[in-house]
Amino acid sequence: MTALDVVVMAAGKGTRMKSRLPKVLHRLAGRALIQHVIETAAGLQARRIVVITGHGAEQVESALAASAQAAGAAVPAFARQEPQLGTGHAVQQAVPLLPDDGITLILNGDVPLIEAPTLRELVQLCGGEKLALLTVDMPDPTGYGRIVRGGTGVRAIVEHKDADEKQRQIREVYTGVMAVPTTLLKAWLGRLTNDNVQGEYYLTDIVKLAVADGAEVAAVEISDRIQVDGVNSPVQLAELERAWQMRNARSLMEQGVRIADPARFDVRGRLQCGQDVEIDVNCVFEGNVSLADRVRIGANCVVANASIGAGAVIHPFTHIDGEKAGVKVGEGALIGPFARLRPGADLGAEVHIGNFVEVKNSTLARGAKANHLAYLGDAQVGERVNYGAGSITANYDGANKHRTVIEADVHVGSNCVLVAPVTIGAGGTVGAGSVITKDTQPQALSIARGKQVGIANWQRPKKAGPGRS
Repeated sequence: MTALDVVVMAAGKGTRMKSRLPKVLHRLAGRALIQHVIETAAGLQARRIVVITGHGAEQVESALAASAQAAGAAVPAFARQEPQLGTGHAVQQAVPLLPDDGITLILNGDVPLIEAPTLRELVQLCGGEKLALLTVDMPDPTGYGRIVRGGTGVRAIVEHKDADEKQRQIREVYTGVMAVPTTLLKAWLGRLTNDNVQGEYYLTDIVKLAVADGAEVAAVEISDRIQVDGVNSPVQLAELERAWQMRNARSLMEQGVRIADPARFDVRGRLQCGQDVEIDVNCVFEGNVSLADRVRIGANCVVANASIGAGAVIHPFTHIDGEKAGVKVGEGALIGPFARLRPGADLGAEVHIGNFVEVKNSTLARGAKANHLAYLGDAQVGERVNYGAGSITANYDGANKHRTVIEADVHVGSNCVLVAPVTIGAGGTVGAGSVITKDTQPQALSIARGKQVGIANWQRPKKAGPGRS
């Protein structure tokens, strides 16, 4: 097959976004607009990806390089468009980076939801011989360039202002996406002129050049407008976000996931679900999240970079964020409500983490419980441990972190402080209110608190009355 090279146009200012951030770096579903386009292009096994930058070029190039490196992918090539003299001028800047033996696919960095099957069909239509355009059937095509066909081929793109009444009835419009043999593209780009009101070089002018040369111009027409909708304003970004989320929710529901309300459901990364998963309203999933069979997610939860085991229940208002280290929740675990799991939390089967309990960089073995108002940081917790309300591991000495080991079948009473590094022996009990600074023996009762003193008939101090000093 003919090699494929992809050019992504990302040089525009995006004035209507009213933001200092370059338009293509605004986020949809948790990723930059242009990142969606780059990932789709990479999925086509493109030989190379060339991104044309202009406004905010350094910021865009830096962001894309960092994303590629983090994912272990190749960094795109970059071509600068300075000054910006139109879409044709933009693609001219990429010409030195495009080998002659391929097909060039031209995409837009602010059109994030174009799908790989659509692009494959377009490239196949091009076949290394034709100029292939992607078009869309638009119920109200006002303001868009109309596709004028002759027989099965395309004869012209006519701008709305130049169209006659018959042409204005045409609902097929150009989307800005094309596939073209690179040798032909280079020849046509070299013949573009800026003889127009704007004084710019228009990429669409290559259509009339192709027709004049007798080259075949074909089109793939789609009806799914969301694939080719661009983002020019915060309003459009929000509309496209909601459309994407609804489409994603529908796909998950078709796989059997029960989503209480698709309009109140957000995936800002990748979500994998097993069978009989239930997700309540206002839940947000970020990064890479997997939910095994029969997982239930309560209302108003945020889950990021986590793996949730089969049958686990995440009660409402729980916040799970694994960041780079990840979070693991074992089978049948009960988490929340109002719990917080931080990076490195690794919970075994049937673990209970209750309301206002925070776990960070800690492992909890099967059946361990911390049900109320507690903190476990840098800890190793054995099976069936009962960790009391108000208890904490004091893991930080002001300079370094230290680990706490709580062996199997330990009972830690309420309001205890375990000062790391320390080990609580298997089967032991720590009396409520204790501050434990030394290792304890297995099966022992350990108490470390001041002796209770009672003073009979003691009177609390009273405020001085008027006129008293």
